[in-house]
Amino acid sequence: MKTRPAVLYDVPGPRARRRNLLYTLVFLVALGFAVWWLVASLADKNQLDWDKWAPFFTDSRVWTTYVLPALKNTVVAAALAMVIALPLGALFGIGRLSDHRWVRVGAGTVVEFFRAIPVLILMLFANAAYAQFTNVSPETRPLYAVVTGLVLYNGSVLAEVVRAGILALPAGQTDAAKAIGMRKGQTMTYVLLPQSVTAMLPALVSQLVVIVKDTALGGAMLGFSELLASVRPMSANYGANTIASFTVVAVVFVALNFLLTSFAAWLEARLRRAKKSTGAVVGADAVEELAAPGEHGPPRGGGAT
Repeated sequence: MKTRPAVLYDVPGPRARRRNLLYTLVFLVALGFAVWWLVASLADKNQLDWDKWAPFFTDSRVWTTYVLPALKNTVVAAALAMVIALPLGALFGIGRLSDHRWVRVGAGTVVEFFRAIPVLILMLFANAAYAQFTNVSPETRPLYAVVTGLVLYNGSVLAEVVRAGILALPAGQTDAAKAIGMRKGQTMTYVLLPQSVTAMLPALVSQLVVIVKDTALGGAMLGFSELLASVRPMSANYGANTIASFTVVAVVFVALNFLLTSFAAWLEARLRRAKKSTGAVVGADAVEELAAPGEHGPPRGGGAT
């Protein structure tokens, strides 16, 4: 039986296979030693004792007092940031594709400015601005500052995702829309955006996961009561179980982001199944408008915004 030749790489010879096997064994030994050293260090500091981990299994108060309220704050902050940043990013992403230079340059300036500033600095500036110029109470100010920082930064990043997703479509889609008399706004609404959504979903979901994780910056610097900030009071009230608290919080973060990515994967698969062709589905109102140029006026070029 003949073996199929490798197309993307050369088949390793006997010496290369022995060398690869040796490298694998060395890596496994080093990894095993690192794991052993970590476990031994934790055991020496009594961080693996059952009494450090028992509260998470035997005492419901650790969940109702610390973990679940902190999880609620994390979800609220991330959800608000997502709801605001997604349409804002779409607006500025489309604005960067506008035929009007003042719209295109203005949107690009805003996007590049906020994309270049670390999100933590945006949160700190927002917190100071709310304290100086508004009547927001000190109790809710960290939430406002965290959401504002997340929206400004991630909205700018999402704008680039939207712009790249639209530009990635074949130029023939725009040409075909122009050929049947669709204006720029109609082309964007009925042709380009519906097709680019599926292609943009992985990048969009990746950025939404970043939003969830970046809520921890508010807890570290602004006193926002999110998941990571719950580690300190839990450790103080349950026998300095810092490692156990960090582990539980990390597992909660993983579960939360797994649910988000799983929903996005399901949504992407559903969109791909629903889209039976690469063409866009134009609504009845648009068809009537295009079919009656005498009533609505001749097709004319317009900006994307």
